[in-house]
Amino acid sequence: MSAPRPRLEDLSIIVSGQGGDGSLTVINILADVLRSIGFRAYTERDVLSRIKGGIVTATLRASKEEHLAIGSQINLIVVFDSAAILKNAHRLNDRSIVIYDSSGGDLPTNSGVPEGARVIGIPFSRHAIRAFRQDIYKNSISSAVIGRLIGLSDEDMHQSFEKRFSRRGVQALKYNLDALKLGHELSDEAGLSVNNGLYEIVGTDSHPQMLITGNEAVAFGFVVAGGRFFAGYPITPSTDIMEWLEKWLPKYGGVMRQAEDELSVVNMAIGAALTGTRTMVATSGPGLSLMQEGIGQLGMAEIPLVVVDSQRSGPSTGMPTKPEQSDINLMVYGGHGDFPRVVLAPSTPEECFNLTVVACNLAEQYQVPVFIALDQGLSQNLATIDPIDPQLVEIKRGDRLDADALASMKTYKRYAFTENGVSAFAPPGTPGGMSLVTGNEHDEFGQVSTDAENRSRMVHKRQEKLKTMRADLPLAVTHGSESADVGLIGVGMTHGVITEALEILDDKGISAQYHQLRTLWPMLDETPEFTRRTGCTIVVEYNATAQLARLIVAHGGDESRMHSILGFDGVPLRAHDLVQKVIQILDSRSNKVA
Repeated sequence: MSAPRPRLEDLSIIVSGQGGDGSLTVINILADVLRSIGFRAYTERDVLSRIKGGIVTATLRASKEEHLAIGSQINLIVVFDSAAILKNAHRLNDRSIVIYDSSGGDLPTNSGVPEGARVIGIPFSRHAIRAFRQDIYKNSISSAVIGRLIGLSDEDMHQSFEKRFSRRGVQALKYNLDALKLGHELSDEAGLSVNNGLYEIVGTDSHPQMLITGNEAVAFGFVVAGGRFFAGYPITPSTDIMEWLEKWLPKYGGVMRQAEDELSVVNMAIGAALTGTRTMVATSGPGLSLMQEGIGQLGMAEIPLVVVDSQRSGPSTGMPTKPEQSDINLMVYGGHGDFPRVVLAPSTPEECFNLTVVACNLAEQYQVPVFIALDQGLSQNLATIDPIDPQLVEIKRGDRLDADALASMKTYKRYAFTENGVSAFAPPGTPGGMSLVTGNEHDEFGQVSTDAENRSRMVHKRQEKLKTMRADLPLAVTHGSESADVGLIGVGMTHGVITEALEILDDKGISAQYHQLRTLWPMLDETPEFTRRTGCTIVVEYNATAQLARLIVAHGGDESRMHSILGFDGVPLRAHDLVQKVIQILDSRSNKVA
């Protein structure tokens, strides 16, 4: 009698090969199957900035509990190219299982596979070409083998294939289902029968779950919040937002416009926003740099616009497909002159949806540009979340005037001085209204003015918004023990790694808490206070100059208690690595005290 198989609780899988081999497809199929039977799934991609070729790595974590980061140990790796093993061998251990495409022969002796790891060779490519005359079907064949190995049922895999490939037509569906069947036959030959996998998978009857990226959640949030005009230009890793809205925004009476460059994008958006239409743009660092003059126009003319910045490695073209958080200074301080803006920082797909709604509301309520700070990981990694309920969304349009309101006013002044800094807005074309828009300083009517007193009052009027909006800004979320002396701060894709690191630190007897910012600018008092409340505060961020930490210090953070853990090599942190770095900082502080 065979020993009982352990139940699947937490599993990390790599699929890797040349760009175009379909590694991402395999991981996405597996994620969808696991989601459908009640598991939480999270994916990560490591791709090159090219259409085809170069080693691509896709990683999946499946677990009973939510983990928004890949595990530190890889249980299973499937490679279509021997170079993929050389690239990923450092992530394996003696308990890992290696499945490789043996069409070209055995793995090289210097592959780096740890001694003790189980190695299985299956000629995926040879079978794909023999059966379908196309090498690409090896990804569907391998999906069947992986499914068998980790304990997924053949029926669940079949249903997932029907769901994914039916949209591509009858022939594509048939070939992929045939490839799935062939993969199951090869699994039988390799001794991986239906009941001989690594794990026993016990599905749950839990409520339905969504599998979604941060980019998709932002686009979804924009539509639900009443957004009806989007302008964009393709730029990694924000392009998915534009592609999602191209499909869905017109169905709700909206317009998606692809422009020739980011200069055109921001100017189109300014024109749309001036009509009173909820408007958004999405870009990455190089595109945001080009938008700076237009963003200054937003500040001077008090035009509401949501600007999504999906950050990537820079400067210049940098590494387009690699994660970074090095645009913080650009979002907070970018543009010439003084004008108010808001910078929000979601850290989960749910927050991407919710904070996009908040961003749309804040932009119109306070007539300012509102930035949403994403990063490559948060933008493009898939995650399982609870279903989003659009019925819970509340839309706030700010102080807008219609014809009746204008008729009751003695004089309409578009930029009237007010105590809270916000002037009532009548969309152009409203009977009784008037629209004068300029990039110059202006008076209450919008007419150009260089009067010294008017200038001072206008600058103070605009800046007053930063005070009056504070009650509406999203507060930070605290995770872990609020009495802990060790504190961590982070945003975006650091979130999943930090929350898991808290658990590991607790197992080691180190109590810690995590301050997850959601408003980067204006900096709320809660964050500097957090650094004064803990004995040691560690800011985790993906850039070389500690931009987030410096921002906190500049607004009252206790620098003497603060340390930084920085990543800027394009490689995401793992929880165990973060824990080691935290312990090193704590040991260093202890040695100084001693």
